[in-house]
Amino acid sequence: MNSYLATPPMANLQRARGQLVISTQRARGDVTRLRNLRQQGSYRVIFPRPIGGNVEAVIINTAGGVTGGDKFITQMTAHEHAHLSVTTQAAERIYRATASATGTIETMLCVEQNAQLYWLPQETIMFDGARLRRRIDIDLHGSAKFLLVEPLVFGRKASGETLHSGALDDRVTITRDGQPIYLDRFKLKGDIAASLARPAVANGARAVANIVLVDPNAKVTLESLRDLLPPNAGASLLSDTVLVARIFADDSYDLRCALFPILTQLTNNAVPKNWRL
Repeated sequence: MNSYLATPPMANLQRARGQLVISTQRARGDVTRLRNLRQQGSYRVIFPRPIGGNVEAVIINTAGGVTGGDKFITQMTAHEHAHLSVTTQAAERIYRATASATGTIETMLCVEQNAQLYWLPQETIMFDGARLRRRIDIDLHGSAKFLLVEPLVFGRKASGETLHSGALDDRVTITRDGQPIYLDRFKLKGDIAASLARPAVANGARAVANIVLVDPNAKVTLESLRDLLPPNAGASLLSDTVLVARIFADDSYDLRCALFPILTQLTNNAVPKNWRL
């Protein structure tokens, strides 16, 4: 057999890796300053000019997205009395992967005594054939304030994209003073569009957002938040200080239109500029 006719072995494809470590601390004059920053691989972060003495971090994935075998890790800490708001430069894109390779995103957030952290990434968009394992773990002090908003889009409707294959394993855990106060996990596999079409799953919605607010004023916020919710949404209290909401929408545009006034209210009009573009 001629050697030039032989099929060469498949080379190991290069995979994207990224890691961010960021912490903030309170300085003189009630101003929050950056305490520690480490960035490596395909993760970068920029800091727009602070407003009101707070630190706003904007995460950039220079790899352009996530596919099978990629791994990204983020660690954020707001130390005592510090304020930190985190968003992304653009929507995160999860691309097609082989059945044996899954992209991984791991996020660890820590909010210390009397500190505040807003986790406000823009949309995560799943493409047909995408495979993602995502973990978000939050550790809170009893006096901390925390807001999480996670929008997830299953294919871009305007581009005619439908997810007939793929896998998603998504989990969010929150502990306060070492005790679990919130756990949310869902898994989708195979024909994701068919799963989302089921009335008990998403009733055909292509976009969903998860909102969690841990705040001493969560109880008094509930009714005003409900007034902003679209029909395919709901909000409730897990306790007087823990508010959760979930929004379903037909596409990413409708989801963003629903989210923006909610973010404006929950952040006291401190929505990151990236959300306004």
